[in-house]
Amino acid sequence: MSAPQNTRLLELLSIPTSPFREILVMNFLERELREAKVPCFADEFGNLIAGADSLAEYRRKISRTDKEPVRLFIAHTDHPGFHGARWLSSTELQVRWHGGSPTQDLIDAKVWLANDRGEIKIAAKMREATLAAHGKAIDHALILFESPPFDEKKLPAADSIFGGFAFRAPVWLEGEKIYTKAADDLIGCYAMLETARFLWKRKNPLQKNFLALFTRAEEVGFIGAIAHFAKMNLAKSKRQVLAVSLETSRALPGAEIGQGPIVRLGDRASMFSNGPLQTFEKIAQKNLPGNFQKRIMDGGSCEATAAVAFGLPAIGISVPLGNYHNQCLEGGPDSRGPMGPAPEFVNQSDLNGMLKLCVALLEPNWNWKDPWSEKQKELRAALEKYRPLLEKFPI
Repeated sequence: MSAPQNTRLLELLSIPTSPFREILVMNFLERELREAKVPCFADEFGNLIAGADSLAEYRRKISRTDKEPVRLFIAHTDHPGFHGARWLSSTELQVRWHGGSPTQDLIDAKVWLANDRGEIKIAAKMREATLAAHGKAIDHALILFESPPFDEKKLPAADSIFGGFAFRAPVWLEGEKIYTKAADDLIGCYAMLETARFLWKRKNPLQKNFLALFTRAEEVGFIGAIAHFAKMNLAKSKRQVLAVSLETSRALPGAEIGQGPIVRLGDRASMFSNGPLQTFEKIAQKNLPGNFQKRIMDGGSCEATAAVAFGLPAIGISVPLGNYHNQCLEGGPDSRGPMGPAPEFVNQSDLNGMLKLCVALLEPNWNWKDPWSEKQKELRAALEKYRPLLEKFPI
């Protein structure tokens, strides 16, 4: 990873975001894409698309006759967090939580706060928290400010404020590990950004195979992706569209941090597309021999499930994630105890592997349309080998 790439990564991971409050991340991504002269535009739902400069160009790209499918990379720009609900006083804000969360040691946990202009520089902590009925995440909480952040007579609208759990810094490095308030899924967004910048840096011909969809509100049920898929009806496009979900997924046995990116076979909700997965595994074997993992990542669900539900073939790449949704699962610095707040973390080498696979996936002449043809030849050869015995010993 070059110094400019590292700078972009750390800046992106520092940006505040929560479901439906992704504007600061979107602004950063759009600025970086335009600086690199990557065409991009926002759809009517606020999702950001890279690889086309308008909806009309997007439709043209998926309507051209081409044996190569368009690879539609997908990553989400939100992370679980809260929205302000109502002021109880100038130093007390009641909030509503959106998405997954830690469930223990919540009282006095530090939080960060922001509005659409950026982070609000004030010390604050969670004073009270009530879990949702299912017991797996916060429903609502009370945030206490150390001192009034605003004029008591001119309090801003409560819902202009959003936030999440805070740690020693928004992002920091320890050896190969990247610790941050929110890796899921800003890591996937970073991989799409860098892939786009690479393709447009030298007018790479692989541009024609690339689209990227930076989505909103994934953490509450793929809302941005669903809105986009329902509008675009991509399953009926003239050119095949292959969805490629990029995720930062909970580490599991067989999907270990530091052992390489994961060829994701499915998630908690669905299996992905079997044929394209065969081709994808061959690509991974060629480009990351012995340095990738393969697993059904059923610690959560992702936008590949939404793509499959709307008729698209889909595959996925995951970077294994420590302390998924800021839950202390793997521990480490600034963790508050089992299932308490903790910074998420990933391994830099896993991220580098994801970047390599993203570019490799765009290469032409892989067998996406008939991925079982080679295996079928092997199976027919086995049949011919043993046909004499089938005939010698009839039943």
